[in-house]
Amino acid sequence: MSDTLKAELLAVALEAADRAGALLRDGRPADLGVAATKTSPIDVVTEMDIAAEKLITGFLAERRPGDGLLGEEGASSEGSTGVRWVIDPIDGTVNYLYGLPSWCVSIAAELDGEAVVGVVAAPMRGETYHAVLGEGAYLGERRLAVRPAPGLDQALIGTGFGYLASRRAAQAEVLRSLLPQVRDIRRGGSAAIDLCDVACGRLDGYYERGLNPWDYAAGALIAREAGALTGGRPGEPASTELTVAAPPALFEGLQGRLEELGAWQG
Repeated sequence: MSDTLKAELLAVALEAADRAGALLRDGRPADLGVAATKTSPIDVVTEMDIAAEKLITGFLAERRPGDGLLGEEGASSEGSTGVRWVIDPIDGTVNYLYGLPSWCVSIAAELDGEAVVGVVAAPMRGETYHAVLGEGAYLGERRLAVRPAPGLDQALIGTGFGYLASRRAAQAEVLRSLLPQVRDIRRGGSAAIDLCDVACGRLDGYYERGLNPWDYAAGALIAREAGALTGGRPGEPASTELTVAAPPALFEGLQGRLEELGAWQG
């Protein structure tokens, strides 16, 4: 990938995320409600999810008309350039619905199936994270690095839960076993922000079952460029089945324990 293309994709992603973030921050109606549901009655879409994805896809169509798209709220096209944009207009929709600050806009650019640019904009934090493959991860102008890895028993671990009752029950059983074996667990409600928190040292590690590509494409690249390893079950990449991120010295232990606990099941 040429330096020119890297710079162009990053600039486009940053501007798209900034525009969508401003719309979501400044345009949130006081009476915001649920526009639709997905996998269950608590897996929601708001009118602002739809508006933000429309803004992002329209901007991308203007700036990069030949590229493909994959968006959480239905945007999908193949494209002809080898570049595909993977978009989550609001990661942390339930937080956004309730007026909680932990939500973000997540935009990744893939080239021939590999994530090469990732941007996560968290407007209520006043933070925008970005990474380009091979060039490091940044929070604004500050280069990011994962924390020195503690032992698993001293690790602060982030996670999240699905929306199907049966899956939540299985995840609760994994959590029940894992919690006494780590420093503590955090549940923020946005996978992309959790992955960025690994990148900047606010979490030691993170895992979750049930994510989709738009949930982790940008955040996982940012975490890797900050020095983390990411994956799924042992020997497999991150996927809907399981996504894990941690510094190298912690990753294998966390991943192995999750495998023992069956965190990929349910």
